[in-house]
Amino acid sequence: MSRVNTFVIVGGGLAAGKAAEELRRHGHDGPLLLIGDERERPYIRPPLSKGYLLGKEDRESIHVHPEDWYREHDVDLLLGTGVTSVDARAGEVTLDDSRRVPYARLLLATGSSPRRLSVPGADLENVLYLRRVGDSERLKSAFTEGARIVVVGGGWIGLETAAAARAAGAEVTVLERGELPLLKVLGREAAEVFARLHKDHGVDVRPHARIERVTGTGGRVDGVQLADGSHVPADAVVVGVGITPNVRLAEEAGLDVRNGIVTDEHLRTSAAGIHAAGDVANAYHPRLGRHLRVEHWANALHQPRTAALSMLGKDAVYDRLPYFYTDQYDLGMEYTGYTEPGGYDRVVFRGAREERRFIAFWMSGNRVLAGMSVNVWDTIGTIRALIESGAETEDDVLTDPSVPLESLPHRPTRGAGGEA
Repeated sequence: MSRVNTFVIVGGGLAAGKAAEELRRHGHDGPLLLIGDERERPYIRPPLSKGYLLGKEDRESIHVHPEDWYREHDVDLLLGTGVTSVDARAGEVTLDDSRRVPYARLLLATGSSPRRLSVPGADLENVLYLRRVGDSERLKSAFTEGARIVVVGGGWIGLETAAAARAAGAEVTVLERGELPLLKVLGREAAEVFARLHKDHGVDVRPHARIERVTGTGGRVDGVQLADGSHVPADAVVVGVGITPNVRLAEEAGLDVRNGIVTDEHLRTSAAGIHAAGDVANAYHPRLGRHLRVEHWANALHQPRTAALSMLGKDAVYDRLPYFYTDQYDLGMEYTGYTEPGGYDRVVFRGAREERRFIAFWMSGNRVLAGMSVNVWDTIGTIRALIESGAETEDDVLTDPSVPLESLPHRPTRGAGGEA
């Protein structure tokens, strides 16, 4: 394969699959090679902790494209193949079978990996993680009526898997290091909603949990020993303690790496001809005036368009506000915007938290930084527009359900219904 006009994508997730689509859509007619280390063609990860795990979606539905799409669009899929190195100067990648593939443009969409539990016994059988489709299938097998499931970590993955386990009739304990699940992410008032949700569905949520070791018999997990002396029995332990961006290739190639692969707003890395997108990209966000690495589906869905245009030499900027969603039991939630712990003054609510039907706004002064709708639909686009406008809005207006959100000062935005 000649380097001339050959574009290479490294990765097997949503960002990789969408990048191939966007490159063809925007005029790349040269060789296009997608290299993934899984044998599965590119697929979408949120169903692995949601619909697919719950048995509501079939395996075919998780893929980015039907199988014949790649053939029809002349995209060469090299699956079950690892990339061992990138030579930015020579413009080539080396595969795990020692083949060298030259490129004119390279997109790194290498994603991230689950952080491992680092206590004695963490390598016992049935200590499970969730990142790949096979992981989801192992969880599905473990989540049975009466099974004792211990979830380590009260983040989004931990809570979604806890909800799936309860839906299957398992007995579930969530071990949370902090005072409340999601406390750092959402703040106290909103975090309490999710803690109550799980308690109301029979989950034993244990705050300030410190794990001493995972216990087992015959090489298989049988429980978790906590620092307070208690022992929680378990048929399976699900670990959801965060993810780490897969930056080894970029690091060894000499790219700028700080909490992910550093890019500009065009998703260009520090090396000419190399771009990055998805979980692994720590991209400059012009609207927020800072670099931001977002570990959510919407980034992997939308960044590839900017990356593709940029790879084709066209001017494109990624400035969409972060967005994520979750489904747990009968609660559906959408969130957009950005704020950090300590980066906002207060959270104000429209609607009834106790009924789990409300909108929350994270405020700095009278400006909305982020918004979350819980079981209130077709509002997230309006919330996004309000945030983007930078307009000042009084709390009593935001909290008054008789004032339509659409009437507040805002800038028209794409897809004012659901996420677009």
